[in-house]
Amino acid sequence: MLRNSTSVLKKSLKLAQRQPFSTTFIRSTTIKSIPDANDDTATGKYITTVTKPYTVTTYARPNLVITHGKGSHLYDLENRQYLDFYSGIAVTCLGHSNPEITNIINDQAGKLMHCSNLFYNLPAGELANKLVDKTKQSGGLHDAQRVFLCNSGTEANEAALKFARKYGKTISPNKTEIITFENSFHGRSMGALSVTPNPKYQQPFAPLIPGVQVATPEDINSVANLISKEKTCAVIIEPVQGEGGVTPISAEFLLQLRKLCSDNDVLLIYDEIQCGLGRTGKLWAHSYLPKEAHPDIVTIAKALGNGFPIGATMITEKVENALQVGDHGTTYGGNPLGSRIGSYVVDTISDDKFLEDVQHKSDLFVAGLNKIAEKYPENIDTVKGKGLLLGLQFNSSLDSGKVVAKCRENGLLVITAGMNVLRIVPALNIPEDVIAEGLAIIDASISQVLAD
Repeated sequence: MLRNSTSVLKKSLKLAQRQPFSTTFIRSTTIKSIPDANDDTATGKYITTVTKPYTVTTYARPNLVITHGKGSHLYDLENRQYLDFYSGIAVTCLGHSNPEITNIINDQAGKLMHCSNLFYNLPAGELANKLVDKTKQSGGLHDAQRVFLCNSGTEANEAALKFARKYGKTISPNKTEIITFENSFHGRSMGALSVTPNPKYQQPFAPLIPGVQVATPEDINSVANLISKEKTCAVIIEPVQGEGGVTPISAEFLLQLRKLCSDNDVLLIYDEIQCGLGRTGKLWAHSYLPKEAHPDIVTIAKALGNGFPIGATMITEKVENALQVGDHGTTYGGNPLGSRIGSYVVDTISDDKFLEDVQHKSDLFVAGLNKIAEKYPENIDTVKGKGLLLGLQFNSSLDSGKVVAKCRENGLLVITAGMNVLRIVPALNIPEDVIAEGLAIIDASISQVLAD
């Protein structure tokens, strides 16, 4: 079986290499149909013989095998080209196969990829310094001081939760409870999952970590009724809920939340794993806020590595003072290769001109999406989000999943979010002509779904 699988893989890769790349796939509103590959194709045979029999069940996936990408385009095993409006779930912020990042990987791989956290390394120290300095310069966490480097957003949130509990227990052994919010998403490990109050994710793995309570976004009384100076150690919230419907949290609510946390000596955690690093048009989503609304902890990942696995947890000195040697650690976190990439990403995204360009492209998207919403008033309620974390809120008459499938058939990769939202999270440097092409495909796809 393994020999046959390897043969299928080699034949499939040779097929992709033989066929020339298409550079004129979609222009203006010309739509070409790209149906998912059937089981008799190279793609179908690869999935059924090589992937599915040996891969743990996770997502429900279409018959599509991505082989390579460039900029804001992706290519499959049949060498068909797709526009990319999802960037690996808000990860490839500087586009696929970014040449500068490719050079960094090649250079650093020839020097040092790993040495563990038992020793210091140059790139990790530089990235930690850069995250703190650029954050302060950008109007973010005004008293940022320390950074824990790890490998993913889930790990960044796990660290944040552990740091918060350690802080709480320096005050009282009973100060361990955590408040989270409806429609939030913070990860899939047991700790992060415990503060992700979605039955679809939680029920198969219950019982989860105790001491978690759930409040309602934009309802400060719901938090006030749960928070306790004696028992609560932390509140965790996304300044823009991504998975939960592409919903920005108002500045007024976050100001109220910060005050409530301060009054009760409770740490405030902003999960900026999806909405951070330029996604909203500033370095951080909370950079729009006055310092009176800043958190104690910020969690970071996704865009930080442009596809290379890396995460970070940024904290204030107050949180650092609660930690002791041995309280937390990581083997791969802060490895030289990931840190070199992260430094380049932070330098690039924190540039004022780059962020201005993100906002300009956001304006193009919002204008186009509003036109689509106006065209289908009986099916689309509103355009949501901020920067290049945007969504079309469909009502019950239109299924976002069906629109995603039709977009894929028409050559555009886009994803859903909770609450029946079409989520758009492209590369931050997406070209303007690709924006126009993709919006035309969304428009056409909605029309086709409604006509079916």
